[in-house]
Amino acid sequence: MSTSAATAAASTLTPKQERILAYLRENADTQTYFKSRLIGDALDLSAKEVGANMAAIQEGEFALDVEKWGYSSSTTWKVTR
Repeated sequence: MSTSAATAAASTLTPKQERILAYLRENADTQTYFKSRLIGDALDLSAKEVGANMAAIQEGEFALDVEKWGYSSSTTWKVTR
């Protein structure tokens, strides 16, 4: 995806979704699995808010693959570049 296409896709995200996407991009190199609860803790959001906003990131073209992975003690997301 070109830079302008990525910018256009990112501009369709809400501010919460942009914060979550930025967090995933920043941490995806060192971590592959993320719990909604821990993302929420880092961004001052609830796990429910994170989960509700992940669908937009999953469906968008952001150079990250996001897959719902597990549900124990908070949804886990598998994130790959």
